[in-house]
Amino acid sequence: MSSNNHNNPTNADNSPGNARPGGGGGRGRSGGGRGGRSGGGPGGFRRGPIAKPAGRGKHGDVAEKEESVELEGTVSSVLAGTMFRVTLNNESQHVVLAHISGKMRKRFIRLVVGDRVKIEMSPYDTDKARIVYRC
Repeated sequence: MSSNNHNNPTNADNSPGNARPGGGGGRGRSGGGRGGRSGGGPGGFRRGPIAKPAGRGKHGDVAEKEESVELEGTVSSVLAGTMFRVTLNNESQHVVLAHISGKMRKRFIRLVVGDRVKIEMSPYDTDKARIVYRC
């Protein structure tokens, strides 16, 4: 009998000739094989970028966002967690709870009491708003 272990079913997975094409043929977390995050598609090749559905881009014409109401107001108090009370500049002097938009947060725009701001509000909830611009 020869010392060839290729026909032995217990050693078939561990032999170098039977390695899986996706990477290391083992079952550990070291990568390769099925599952995991090693790009283990057919043949072990990585797939290209995932295509986005049509009409959902930054300037997509098909799926427009709900129209928000833009108003101007004045910061009346600064609250914890980048929240603000803003008094609207209209005849009713309505007060809303507002948070800073992501772009203002990214650019470290600071707001203090008395600053004039431009806010966006949903027509469905007129008590909350997003501050989008410091005037």
